[in-house]
Amino acid sequence: MRIALTGEALIDFTASEAGTLAFLGHEGGSPLNTAVACARLGQPTGFLTQLSSDLFGERLMGFLERNGVDTSLILRSNAPSTLAFVERTPQTNRYAFYTRGSADATWAPEPLPQLPADCRFLHFGSISLLQDPAATRIADLVAANRVRCVIVFDPNVRPSLIADMAAYRSRVTSWFAMADLVKLSDEDAELLAPGQPVDALAADCLKAGARAVIVTRGGDGATLWRTGHAPLTVAAPRITVVDTIGAGDTFTAGLSVSLLAHGVEQPAQLGALSDEAWREVMAFAATAAALNCTREGADPPTLAAVHAALAQEDNAAVASRS
Repeated sequence: MRIALTGEALIDFTASEAGTLAFLGHEGGSPLNTAVACARLGQPTGFLTQLSSDLFGERLMGFLERNGVDTSLILRSNAPSTLAFVERTPQTNRYAFYTRGSADATWAPEPLPQLPADCRFLHFGSISLLQDPAATRIADLVAANRVRCVIVFDPNVRPSLIADMAAYRSRVTSWFAMADLVKLSDEDAELLAPGQPVDALAADCLKAGARAVIVTRGGDGATLWRTGHAPLTVAAPRITVVDTIGAGDTFTAGLSVSLLAHGVEQPAQLGALSDEAWREVMAFAATAAALNCTREGADPPTLAAVHAALAQEDNAAVASRS
């Protein structure tokens, strides 16, 4: 297990047509999507959560196992599964969540699970941080594995679930301080710091303790900030978008997978990585996310598919210069 993720696992019911009550169910949840993406991208990956013993929980467990995710640290419960309903719009996706008392929201292992000695990345974030006891135990797990693991934080802000946004923004600062690598979407950034320039929010994250901050902007690419370095931006591949669900999760997975491929196994190595290496890492993540968007639902690509797409982009760039 080189990468571990903790947080929610749920069923996304996606509207088959806007304005109707016809929905199709898919396995989902930001941490689960990221775990599956990491596994498909070739890194041994484990998931820490609690799944229901209901029909949805059984489906989630089977989905993780079929995708090669290590489920040995998953707990089971008679509590219901978390359910999310998603309606796509031309601009974004609208969500309704049913989480109260669910299996993943009541995850409270005692004692904390021990991550394998070869684990190098630990991801946390998303709606799993909005309810106790899971939120507290996730923070405990992160605190217990700081220094020896690169801690990755993706807030994946869902305003419909946040009753007090001002209080939430205050809590986010403490999560920034726990992370080595922070990944935000431009929508996250606007919700966390409305009207504030993105580079100012990135600077706040770095002051809180993060070593690297990346903000994604969909088809407009992504930008990296590090202390003592100029911002670094990469473009997103040009594609025909079918669906954006899971794109951010796949990007986050691509970061960890590519960082490991570049030899990053300790937090301090994030700051030592060269600009060129970071460009390669972000291009890998952006290409993985773009491939996810060419299919319906969260459907991350394989490592071979990403390498093939990157090679095609390189060949096209060479041809354009000749």
